[in-house]
Amino acid sequence: MMGQRPRPLSPRPFSLWAYRAAASLFGAPLARPLLEARARRGKEDPARLGERLGHASAARPDGPLVWLHAVSVGESVSLLPLVDRLAAERPDLTLLFTSGTRASAEILARRLPARVIHQYAPVDTPGAVARFLGHWRPDAGVFAESELWPNLILAARQAGVRLALVSARMTEKAARNWRARPNAVRAMLASFAVILAQDAATERRLAGFGGKVDGQLNLKRIGDPLPFDDAELARLRAQIGERRVVVAVSTHAPDETLVARATAPLGPGVLTIIVPRHPEHREAIARNLAPWRTARRSAGEPIEPATAVYLADTLSELGLFLRLADIAVVGKSFGPETGGHNPLEPARLGVGVLSGPAVDVFADIYPELVDAGAARIVADEAALAATLAELLADPPRLAAMGEAGRAYSARQSGALDAGLALIRPLLPAA
Repeated sequence: MMGQRPRPLSPRPFSLWAYRAAASLFGAPLARPLLEARARRGKEDPARLGERLGHASAARPDGPLVWLHAVSVGESVSLLPLVDRLAAERPDLTLLFTSGTRASAEILARRLPARVIHQYAPVDTPGAVARFLGHWRPDAGVFAESELWPNLILAARQAGVRLALVSARMTEKAARNWRARPNAVRAMLASFAVILAQDAATERRLAGFGGKVDGQLNLKRIGDPLPFDDAELARLRAQIGERRVVVAVSTHAPDETLVARATAPLGPGVLTIIVPRHPEHREAIARNLAPWRTARRSAGEPIEPATAVYLADTLSELGLFLRLADIAVVGKSFGPETGGHNPLEPARLGVGVLSGPAVDVFADIYPELVDAGAARIVADEAALAATLAELLADPPRLAAMGEAGRAYSARQSGALDAGLALIRPLLPAA
């Protein structure tokens, strides 16, 4: 089977030697001050800065250990089905999950199985990486998406960690940047015993750099419906009453005001719920929503009959708000920030999806959802307003969109079995 043996170590090209030297001479002395500055802005956990420098905050249990790594919220959540399968199949393994952002750590604290250890990933300096690997001594590692940190990857491979890159994603922009350093990316890709590309375009780009791609696996296509709190769902439903609900998912500025303007003509019978991708920006978002009567969840403000917009500025509650939705609008798709977010989160819950046109990160999924009747792409704010008015006036059509999304999502789960078949040979023997 492909991927059973680690690939031979490749020589480190000069560009990566230079990167290592610069990270040691300049990056290492600056790492702590930069992390402390980020902590003051709320972007790092001040109590756990040591982890970012490679100092573990937990003991390593005896026995084999498998390390899973993702950078931010989306990638971390996408790895959860794989974590759940590994935890169920191999209770003898210790699972270590590293991520790079505070938001991802907060979500993982709620959603990881109890026996999985979470740590922040070390910054990519030789010292931090050496401390991290020296303490945890992983037998195998699974990296998600586009996490190509040279010192971390090459040091792990040098230490004998059997590595897999899953749901790998390389955009055309990233490929253009790497073309200036082809030997560097070739050496990093050669460190992975298994590479599973997210889509055909990524597979071509990785192969163009000499990566040996073993197949395709898009983890964002796979997953269980998001969790929710039963009591809170009942409480919010009582507050909303008979009103229709539009939920704007993973918004970035100025998505919030765009959706609020699009729903305003629908009148008081429609409530708009805004779920920002970065709730720590709540003050700026609230200021932008000032023209509309807005209640803020983080402040404990209730949904009243006069509330036009409910700002759901909390973490890990998207499953709750999607269960209130008649239709979902997925953010980061109208501009200026573009790329889109995962439309399968609402689809798995039987909620139809509307999106702007700028969805290149999910360019393979959206056409399939549209063809299935589960989603629509709208060109701009005016088209969004017209489509919302049309669909909210036609409940049977909304219900059909939701059922089409649920059926499409259910068809995606088989891909994880094929991916696991390639990853299992890298794991330590039971």
